Amino acid sequence: MRNERLKMMIVAALFAAIIAVAAQIMINVPPVPFTLMTIAVMLTATILGAKYGTLAVTVYVLMGVIGIPVFAGMKGGFGIVLGPTGGYLLAIIPAALFVGWYLDTFKYSRMQAIIANIIAVFIILILGSIWLKIVAELPWDAAFKGGMLPFILPDLAKAVVAALIGIIIRTRLVAAKLI
Repeated sequence: MRNERLKMMIVAALFAAIIAVAAQIMINVPPVPFTLMTIAVMLTATILGAKYGTLAVTVYVLMGVIGIPVFAGMKGGFGIVLGPTGGYLLAIIPAALFVGWYLDTFKYSRMQAIIANIIAVFIILILGSIWLKIVAELPWDAAFKGGMLPFILPDLAKAVVAALIGIIIRTRLVAAKLI
């Protein structure tokens, strides 16, 4: 049991590193950059479930908070989280928890994973846009137009891809008794 827990903690750390790498693949669209971080977060939660998926995402965020340059554009530090895009970074934690909980509760199937990841997209975009509105002192329409609208379709596509690939990877890892 102890070895199993250690193994899963190592796997969670590896997924935190994968999220950090994915965050660097970006198109800088102010005020919020378009990155592959969200697909990595959704893959992580789909593959690892609530406990270790959320752990991996939390470790990623904490690495950035303490100054390790893991956020988009090789940035890190508490100031990034307090800035206009901080809501998106913080929102990935409840989004990952939701995806993992949903799949742990209902079923690790393609359709359930698609549903869970689509809901996670809206968790991230809504919480991130609210934060953007408050921190950047934007009107609601500007926060929606700049922080949510451009990301809806690409993020929904990422949600479906993460769900489909995540279920395949999870099924194979479970069959091989690696998770």
